Amino acid sequence: MTDRINILIVEDEAILAMDLSDMLEDEGYYVVGTANNGRKALDLFQHNPVDLVLCDITIKGDWDGIETIGQLVSIRQVPVIYLTALTDRSTIARAKETFPAAYITKPFDSSQLRLAIEMALNSFSLRILAPQPPATPVTEAKVRPLTGEKPTPEKDPSRTAPILRINDALFVKQNYQFVKVLLSEVLYLEADDIYTTINTTGRKYVVRLSLSQMIERLQANRLARTHRSFVVNLDRIDSFSDHEVMVGGHSLPLGRNYKDEFLRHFPVC
Repeated sequence: MTDRINILIVEDEAILAMDLSDMLEDEGYYVVGTANNGRKALDLFQHNPVDLVLCDITIKGDWDGIETIGQLVSIRQVPVIYLTALTDRSTIARAKETFPAAYITKPFDSSQLRLAIEMALNSFSLRILAPQPPATPVTEAKVRPLTGEKPTPEKDPSRTAPILRINDALFVKQNYQFVKVLLSEVLYLEADDIYTTINTTGRKYVVRLSLSQMIERLQANRLARTHRSFVVNLDRIDSFSDHEVMVGGHSLPLGRNYKDEFLRHFPVC
């Protein structure tokens, strides 16, 4: 699934795993699979596009949840949320070593989980774009984001960030939920005052950011500006001339002030 956030569930209680999967699907997420042990989780992780992992700590097999997460993130970094009934200091200390985005104690409800997922994606996106030492979670709370504070509308960054980037995907906030958009599917960006429209092969997404702010936030070297109102995906260009660029059947202007910089992306052989 390219338009939904792909989540891997690691939970050894079958009924809880099914309920959690149904809850996530109802919220608009896509569950790539459920695993009741670490080795199955590793197999699913290696063979599926996973954007986020929800993991219980007490699971079947020779790895517990914390050891399992260590195996997964050694392959590639993804945001992790622990779902567990364990609140003892030694377990929390071990969990901290894997730098989870949140630590949710059971039982929990869908609103808690939705907020934790949004904050996890936002925190991870910021850490990828501007690496810095991760904050330390607090020890006793129902939901523990990396900030160590209970989120409020003023302090919750996921409520104000309209777009995130994680690796080769964008997460665009639409109707209070992040929608996944692969960078490879983006044709061009178009400015409209304080808004920017992301034009993809199948849909358009409007984000409340100026085009300059969008470029700064995405930091994607395959996006090139051709005009004060347009940025194109270099990998999706069909053709170009001295005055226009064709992208996915759309004719976009190639402005004089941007032409030289645009042409630098096409070195002469």
